[in-house]
Amino acid sequence: MATYLIRRLLLMIPTVLGITLMVFLIVALAPGGIGAGLAVQGGQVSDTSKVAQMQAYMEDRYGLNDPVVVQYGRWIARVCPVRFGTTSLESPSGDRIAVPRELPELPMQWAFPAPATFEVTFTPQSGDALIEEFRTLQRDAEGRRRTYVGSVRAFKDALADHVRVLGDPWTARLDPKGGADPTNFRDLPLGGGQPTPVPADAAATWAKVNAAAAQMHQAWSLAEEARQRATIAFAARPFPPAGVEVIRDVVSIDSPDFGVAFSRNRPVWDLIKTALPVTMLINLIAFPIIYLVAVPTGVLASIRRGGVADIASGFLFLLLYSVPVVLAGVFAIGFLANNQYLGWFPVSGLHDSAQATMTFLPYTDPSSVWHRGWLLDTVWHLALPVLCLVYGGFAVLSKQTRASMLDNFNADYVRTARAKGVPRKDIVISHVLRNSLLPLITMFVGIFPAMLGGSVVVERIFTIPGMGSLVIEAINLRDRELILANTFMISSVSLLALLLADILYALCDPRVAYE
Repeated sequence: MATYLIRRLLLMIPTVLGITLMVFLIVALAPGGIGAGLAVQGGQVSDTSKVAQMQAYMEDRYGLNDPVVVQYGRWIARVCPVRFGTTSLESPSGDRIAVPRELPELPMQWAFPAPATFEVTFTPQSGDALIEEFRTLQRDAEGRRRTYVGSVRAFKDALADHVRVLGDPWTARLDPKGGADPTNFRDLPLGGGQPTPVPADAAATWAKVNAAAAQMHQAWSLAEEARQRATIAFAARPFPPAGVEVIRDVVSIDSPDFGVAFSRNRPVWDLIKTALPVTMLINLIAFPIIYLVAVPTGVLASIRRGGVADIASGFLFLLLYSVPVVLAGVFAIGFLANNQYLGWFPVSGLHDSAQATMTFLPYTDPSSVWHRGWLLDTVWHLALPVLCLVYGGFAVLSKQTRASMLDNFNADYVRTARAKGVPRKDIVISHVLRNSLLPLITMFVGIFPAMLGGSVVVERIFTIPGMGSLVIEAINLRDRELILANTFMISSVSLLALLLADILYALCDPRVAYE
């Protein structure tokens, strides 16, 4: 068994890598890329220049201009518990702070020479003053970098406008989106060396290129100074190192870093920690109800095959299974939660707006007015979502239990037990039901990935901020970091759940062995 478990655990590593790589490629190669959600806000196209600069900043922040393989390798390096290079710092809130990155290289240095390099020297403060100083320098370095990256994009746009004015053959070198890659214009005539006849607007567009280059160089100087200051303050370690350092600034061991979600500008793990308990709460209520109702019903239907209980339960569960969850959710809101009809339940959410002032348990105030309290308020809000989750699972689990029980009732060991006079109750519970658990175990382990993936339809209908809503939002906004984090967690838990199923098989059925 130990050898089998080790082999299965080792095989999980390439499996998870393959799953995450496939999802990574789908997201990276999707039309529009990560910046597609930025160009359209509220159904209207945002200001083009601002969108271009923001998209350039996103490309720089997430390395979207690098080859896809390099991007995936960078993500794997963050997720891997073994880290190489300068050790990140951990803030009191748990955020990982990496060393400030080098600035991207200035474009077209053969035409517009880069400013002279320099080295900043200053002595950072110590103690609590160092923390505040580092936060200020970090914000300044990030803001200067954003300005510099935006100025590079503005310079490339100005160059593209100038090339379009010059016309053929220069316009043929523009990329399919109409942008200008400076490396494609090394032989572009500068100053007065433009081709003749010179277009009337060429002088004006060239002046804009020169102005954009000067602004870009100024932004680079300010960003480089801010970066060096932040790097010096980082080296003073205002916060403790993240994880465990094996060799300082060479090798360290740390928990996976899922990055920052660009759609909300918050750490991905913080978003998951907020949404995961909600989905787990709903599923931990729904799945026990499904098993407590479906398994006994399936056992009873198999014992009384062809009887009233068998036919009635089968008809009822099949009828419920035929109702789509979307339709059930809409009907539940329209009739059970609508004040124009019954109005028994709330329409959406997990708590009342006055939850902050509620006590945990119900109580009666001095005016003899009964208050339901936080606990009953939560149950009241979860009633309809849980109802929509459980009714469809009755049919599948009940029919599976019934079929497995009937199959074992016809086995030789059951006839032998009956011939020996074993009581019917012991035959059903101790022999038939135990040997019928294997299909149920297979379905049981599906609970764990479902808790992470969330019940997407139910959460969207009832506006529940769980994992399902988080995943759908990440897909709509093409938030790569959030999508990959969910993929990594769901795939890992799914594989571990399958391994758990194999272990339970061996515990429930002595015939199953992994030697």
